[in-house]
Amino acid sequence: MTTMALSPLLTRPGAVAASGIDEGVAAHYGELNKEQQKLLAGTAVADLSHFGVVTLSGEDRLSWLNTLSSQSLTGLREGQSTQTLLLTVQGRIEFDIRVLADADKLWLVVEPGQAEPLAAFLTRMRFMLRVEITDVSADYAVVGACAAQPALAKYPVWVDPWPGVTTGGYAYSEPEHPGNERPWYLYLVPAGELETAVAGLPLAGMLAVEALRIAAWRPRFGFETDEKAIPHELDLIRTAVHLDKGCYKGQETVARVHNVGRPPRRLVFLQLDGSMHTLPAVGSPVMVGEKVVGSLTSVATHFEAGPVGLALIKRNIDTELELEVVDGEERYAAKQEVIVTPEAGQIAGRFTGFIRPPR
Repeated sequence: MTTMALSPLLTRPGAVAASGIDEGVAAHYGELNKEQQKLLAGTAVADLSHFGVVTLSGEDRLSWLNTLSSQSLTGLREGQSTQTLLLTVQGRIEFDIRVLADADKLWLVVEPGQAEPLAAFLTRMRFMLRVEITDVSADYAVVGACAAQPALAKYPVWVDPWPGVTTGGYAYSEPEHPGNERPWYLYLVPAGELETAVAGLPLAGMLAVEALRIAAWRPRFGFETDEKAIPHELDLIRTAVHLDKGCYKGQETVARVHNVGRPPRRLVFLQLDGSMHTLPAVGSPVMVGEKVVGSLTSVATHFEAGPVGLALIKRNIDTELELEVVDGEERYAAKQEVIVTPEAGQIAGRFTGFIRPPR
């Protein structure tokens, strides 16, 4: 297993290293609540240099990726951002990709550890087309922010379409959405310029990033996804799938579940009992009485809401039921907020939106 390179920003005063998938960057810099507040206000940035970056160049890059993935990409123009998925034939999520169009290339940003397998997969699918695939993760560092950063304006920036509904998408949750509070910006900074680029900016660690992500109901690949996950369960039809585009692997399952079926599970937001003064472990079972109905996929302490989490539970669980998260001997009361409605897949009407340009 490749050892994750340590970010130079771990030398900042107060930096405490993260572990697990976020190894290599800071969990926090000593001020957990203030880091969240500053990040949300747009005055701090987050070191995401452990994320993977792949570039696609060549004349066929857009049309070729369009044939492989769930989003319609042929109309993507320079400076525009979107999200797309690579699926199995059964419609299960294999890769979750943030796509940014540049003048001569596409930037693909993925979760830690995903760049190498993504580049390998794309290389196998290239055939004779005019496409060049390059894993540039060692050459570029990703910097996250909740607002446009003038100090980083010269760098390419991906702007999250979440929680809007991109053209051809569909919302399985209500139009009023906590993710509307701030868009998410990912700047692509040459690795050698990282320290200089953010020298005058306060930093927020991954604990702050995760708390705000959970509060925005934003699923993360490797957390809310497992080997069975399909886009409908996670409300990813809204930003990562175009329901009216041509064929791609998994398209038949996506269409069938959306039009005539229902996904087996649904994503929920959990407000956890804060009296325990601890957090349950990710992967802990979610229960109704003594019956397991799902599992906790993400958890954090939010600076305003307290302990919060995301969970995947069985679709037909009553939305009014209070749940429990069980971690060993500890049982955490959990009030659910509906993200994906139990009627997902059989809802009339569609909200359309746009691909948000950088601001």
